[in-house]
Amino acid sequence: MIHTTTVSLSPAEVVARAQQFFAERVPNSAAFLEKSGPNFVTLRGQGGEEVVIGAWEDKDHGVTRVRASTLFFDQALDRFFSTLALASPVEVA
Repeated sequence: MIHTTTVSLSPAEVVARAQQFFAERVPNSAAFLEKSGPNFVTLRGQGGEEVVIGAWEDKDHGVTRVRASTLFFDQALDRFFSTLALASPVEVA
């Protein structure tokens, strides 16, 4: 599923928080860094499951857009988003 929202944090802060959250706050299904860049992070779970989170500035609206994709970590993504300063509701498609 794909989760999208906007936040009032910088893209770098979103990426850093995602790495920390999935390594420390999801004990039964932790995910660890596989790849990262200034605007994205790819995390891999112990069973090979993947979660990808991308964040970029929307300067026209003064927010950071966040998109996350996963097949396994939907509940954990909801928990992660609840720790951010959301500027809009999370949409799931």
